[in-house]
Amino acid sequence: MQEQYENQEEGQIDLLEIIHVMLRKWWLIVLCGIIGAGALGVYTKFFVTPQYSASSTIYILSSTTNVSGSRISLSLSEQLTADFLLLAKSRPVLEEAAEKVGEGVTSEMLAGSVVIENPTGSHMLKVTATNEDAQLAKDIANTMADVVAKQVAKVMDTDQPNLMESAVKPVAPVSPNLSKNIMMGGLIGVALAIAAIVLLYMLDDTVKDEDDVRKYLGVNTLAAFPERRKKRRKRVS
Repeated sequence: MQEQYENQEEGQIDLLEIIHVMLRKWWLIVLCGIIGAGALGVYTKFFVTPQYSASSTIYILSSTTNVSGSRISLSLSEQLTADFLLLAKSRPVLEEAAEKVGEGVTSEMLAGSVVIENPTGSHMLKVTATNEDAQLAKDIANTMADVVAKQVAKVMDTDQPNLMESAVKPVAPVSPNLSKNIMMGGLIGVALAIAAIVLLYMLDDTVKDEDDVRKYLGVNTLAAFPERRKKRRKRVS
């Protein structure tokens, strides 16, 4: 029981020593945080290509939408909205949109850079295009919306959906987030500094004082050398 108590006390002392070491090395932790924040900030600013997003919205159904010459109810229109969403992501739509946009845009590129979603509880499709070129992102979003509207009317034999909101050229990138990355870099730097300090402390098994002799060797010291302090020489004026 006594041995267990001593082990617990020893572990507590080690933890306190680690905290004491980190407090002594606070300047190193802060320095690593600053270096990490600066490094990731510079990388984000100069080496990461900004991405721009533009969105257009089409209203695909109303309470009086005609499908094959007959009016449909709102409950049925909710079911058809899911069909329209799948149609909007189909290969023919992507290929036609890519051909209209031009500028080297392919259907595969559109499949990876265009997101089409149906906001919950609505009869709208939101088309969002992301590209490193702000103008191209706008053109892709508007072209996709136009092609989707025409394909929905053609394939589903229904009224052509109306364009509710056209995409505009974005003025600010959606990624990367410079402030977020700087903060993340600082946290990574601090974490690495703390980990290094703790690791070096755990690997350091040198005997520094009589407490370490008793701790590691299990014997008591009979004598100790007093700490020698250097005297400052006074300058003769």
